[in-house]
Amino acid sequence: VAGTHGKTTTTAMLTWILERNQRKPGYLIGGVPLNFSVSARLGEGRYFVIEADEYDTAFFDKRSKFVHYRPRTAVLNNLEFDHADIFTDLAAIETQFHHLVRTIPQTGLVLANGSQESLDRVIERGLWSPLERFGFGDCDWSFEDLENADGKGGADFSVLYQGKKCAEVHWARHSGVMGVHNQLNALAAIAAAHHIGITPEESALALAEFKNVKRRLELIGEKNRISVYDDFAHHPTAIATTIDGLRKQIGQARILAVLEPRSNTMKLGVMKSQLPDSLNQADLVFAYGAVSGKDALGWDLQEAIAPLGSKAKSFHDLGRLVEAVCNEAKPHDHVLVMSNGGFGGVHQKILARLEHLHP
Repeated sequence: VAGTHGKTTTTAMLTWILERNQRKPGYLIGGVPLNFSVSARLGEGRYFVIEADEYDTAFFDKRSKFVHYRPRTAVLNNLEFDHADIFTDLAAIETQFHHLVRTIPQTGLVLANGSQESLDRVIERGLWSPLERFGFGDCDWSFEDLENADGKGGADFSVLYQGKKCAEVHWARHSGVMGVHNQLNALAAIAAAHHIGITPEESALALAEFKNVKRRLELIGEKNRISVYDDFAHHPTAIATTIDGLRKQIGQARILAVLEPRSNTMKLGVMKSQLPDSLNQADLVFAYGAVSGKDALGWDLQEAIAPLGSKAKSFHDLGRLVEAVCNEAKPHDHVLVMSNGGFGGVHQKILARLEHLHP
């Protein structure tokens, strides 16, 4: 399972589908899947599901890790520029995906997101395997929203294969699985499972028991009807889709976005101009940038988020950020913390301060 976004969740979904359908798969997941007790195992069956990272293999092998895996079924979730510390541009990453596609046998299958021009370019460079596309419109695999009991969309959906409805996915209550990005992740997992003989209906039944992955819109706690979530989002696209997923779930309730842009790409400032758009759906934004140490930013955080106006503030002191968030938070608000690191335990600090302010 490869792509800039959604690898961990899609891999966890696919692994759970195989497990629930008695395939006893091995797996390697770059996160903590809540349906399993560990992030990796050898497995007893013939299938192994792996989260395929495009980062380089080692200091002596600058090819992407995934060129070594030689899968029979490859999911290409999406492709955007990332890892600015090792790739010069998007074309360089596309080349690595081209190398991955070349490793798929003629008896295999490539499943590609149908709305990604970057993946179209990868496939145009050469494909020797069957291809199915998933996503919107006239893709082989597509979906349609089902209205939930609460009237909100962005969660349950119908699965369509070659234009015909073949299953319905109903997520478990309180799983935290929400948003269009997770519908696409699930669609990719269903399509991959179909390639090894698991029907969409069987996959949908498994996904109804899917518990998500830690740090993916994970509800950490609630104080005085103020909910605090944790999410791994750090790329602008992931930030935007995470906020959008929460927005679809909670409607017009306020979202207080708390962001630490600490990935290597973000620290270099390559995507700082995209931050305002990615944070636009949040009602208030609290951004944290370290001024020293390995996580220090090399650019002006306040200047980057200035287009958001008065609803966005930057901080260099974690204590002041916590105080500002808690002073603004009101009952029924949703505090969404986003970082690819530990963020100094800010989630628990916010919850503790909220308890002190609202005993």
